[in-house]
Amino acid sequence: MGMIDFKILRFSDPDWNQKKKALSRTYLSSKEIEEKVKTVLEEVLHRGDKAVSQYTEQFDKQSIEPQSFRITKKPSAPPKPVIDALRWAKKNITLFAKASKTKNWSIRNVEGARVGEIYSPFQRIGVYVPGGTAPLVSTALMTVCIAKTAGVKEIVVVSPPPINPILHFAIEYSGATELYQIGGIQAIGALAFGTESIRKVEKIFGPGNAYVVEAKRQVVGTVAIDLLPGPSEIAVLASSGSNPEFIAADLLAQAEHGPSSKILFVTPDDSLLQSVIEAINQQLISLQRKHILMEVLSHHAYFVQVASLDEGIELIEDFAPEHLSLQIPSPKKFLFRLKNCGAIYLGPYSAVAAGDFLAGPSHTLPTGGGAKSFSGLTLSQFYKRTSLIEYSKKALLKVSPFLESFATIESLDAHGASIKIRRRKK
Repeated sequence: MGMIDFKILRFSDPDWNQKKKALSRTYLSSKEIEEKVKTVLEEVLHRGDKAVSQYTEQFDKQSIEPQSFRITKKPSAPPKPVIDALRWAKKNITLFAKASKTKNWSIRNVEGARVGEIYSPFQRIGVYVPGGTAPLVSTALMTVCIAKTAGVKEIVVVSPPPINPILHFAIEYSGATELYQIGGIQAIGALAFGTESIRKVEKIFGPGNAYVVEAKRQVVGTVAIDLLPGPSEIAVLASSGSNPEFIAADLLAQAEHGPSSKILFVTPDDSLLQSVIEAINQQLISLQRKHILMEVLSHHAYFVQVASLDEGIELIEDFAPEHLSLQIPSPKKFLFRLKNCGAIYLGPYSAVAAGDFLAGPSHTLPTGGGAKSFSGLTLSQFYKRTSLIEYSKKALLKVSPFLESFATIESLDAHGASIKIRRRKK
């Protein structure tokens, strides 16, 4: 195992402000990725299944004809410990989703008209479940189970081939109604535009690599999307007295998702910073995905000593992490200051892996600085919201002068006439 050149930044560095500014992120796709995604999406739009087959062979090295895109064969049941874990996670995820269920509501406004909202689940949605180096069964659970709880009738899952047997079981166990062995840009295009063998969906959910995220961004308008969740990332804010082994373990756990994962450790305590790096080196030896971990630690990991916890909070707010672990005394008193993160883990025993697998809230969260604008996946995102307005004649007459004034100001005389004709009606 080679030596890692850890990126250590300190508030005492001469160019500290410049380094700190570089950690402030906003989601931006590269022009190269943008153009590649655009080309593939246009091909899928115009050539349908043929383009999906072509790009599946090109990118995934799998030759799959359109008639074989959909998997209809029932999956084999995995070993009992796996089913027990899936069942536990499903219970927690469903419990959390039900607790956040949005209800239809209405009130009387000032003039006595009835106004409110109704929530209707989408009828047909698409869910992207990443494949590749790890079968993300938890992603299937944390998306499909929520859609099922919301009452979505048709839940279409796409995942890159070949689909792991346990992932196949988890997708069906979660409640998916259709499964297609396609991934990448072409899968997003198929969901958004529809092809000869795949009917289009109303909204697309799920995380993916930079190409999948950009594909989701480009199809907005044709369909709705949940958010822009890309490669996994974590920030840990810790103070003296924190357990360096716990911190190192959480950092490595998120780094192993893939070579584009990002990790950030922030502390005012230099000795803790050094202890965490030592713990990482020790724990790394026994881990299976060393090649991925080495890549992340060499290129996408930052270890930062700040002057104070206050400065650390400001830095993390600018970084806007997907996951934030607070390893500090009385972490709850800092929550009101932390708004730019997908999920917050409080205290030493709130392992980020628990949130990844089964705690209840979805682990589909904004990345790449997207937490400055997006929230994580919730039940409400599986609904369309419709406003309701109901006036009686009495209520309309009460505000008719105001309505006519608006019509005059905005030079919309037909609007004004639609009020006057009702006012004259006996």
